[in-house]
Amino acid sequence: MIRKIIHIDEEKCNGCGACAEACHEGAIGMVNGKAKLLRDDYCDGLGDCLPTCPTGAITFVEREAAAYNEAAVKANMAAKAASEGHAIGGGHGMAGGCPGSRMRMMKREGMALKDAGNTAAGTSAPASDVAGARGPVQSQLANWPVQIKLAPVNAPYFDGAKLLIAADCAAYAYANFHQEFIRGKVTLIGCPKLDDIDYSKKLTEIIQNNDIKSVTIVRMEVPCCGGLEMAAKRALQNSGKFIPWQVVTIGIEGNIIE
Repeated sequence: MIRKIIHIDEEKCNGCGACAEACHEGAIGMVNGKAKLLRDDYCDGLGDCLPTCPTGAITFVEREAAAYNEAAVKANMAAKAASEGHAIGGGHGMAGGCPGSRMRMMKREGMALKDAGNTAAGTSAPASDVAGARGPVQSQLANWPVQIKLAPVNAPYFDGAKLLIAADCAAYAYANFHQEFIRGKVTLIGCPKLDDIDYSKKLTEIIQNNDIKSVTIVRMEVPCCGGLEMAAKRALQNSGKFIPWQVVTIGIEGNIIE
């Protein structure tokens, strides 16, 4: 029969796995790092996967395809759930997709460090020393993936988020980065020098398509990091939204410059 069904452009697919996560029928899987339509009769043609694709690799086409088979889908999903629950012990794994780029949300509770009373402004050393004395410091990261290139534009964690756009070197340079910057925010990172791309288009789409409450840009003092700041500012301007924003610059010695 001729019907509407998805088509995946492998050239555009970056292997993030967001579409496989969004497909409730298990019609999409990751094969050799690329999204694939596994079976025509698993695809209901509703396109839940379309808005999650960060590269626009998924479109609708009309072609000869097997009819949607709800019974086969339910049987497949039940078998998959049983398999994952046995393999992982409780079924907490993620079905399909590259584990390194599949979308995840982490719930962080009870991670606030009490004020030690001796943290000097503009330096991270005292805070990190106190945290270390109290034992291991827990991550404050609440979303995955964090790379700007991999983040799905319509990921649910963007709804009502305080957005942190950070240079990937910043977390290494500033010791208390998780507590002071990542905590309570959705994090996106990048390096305009190494990626050699303009992030502004992707960031514009994220800001336009989601209810972003604020934007914090954390960059390093080195000149190449200016590309990240400019991309974020351009995205804010192009989005047409009025959103509170700030820029924080980290020195290579680990201090806050501004």
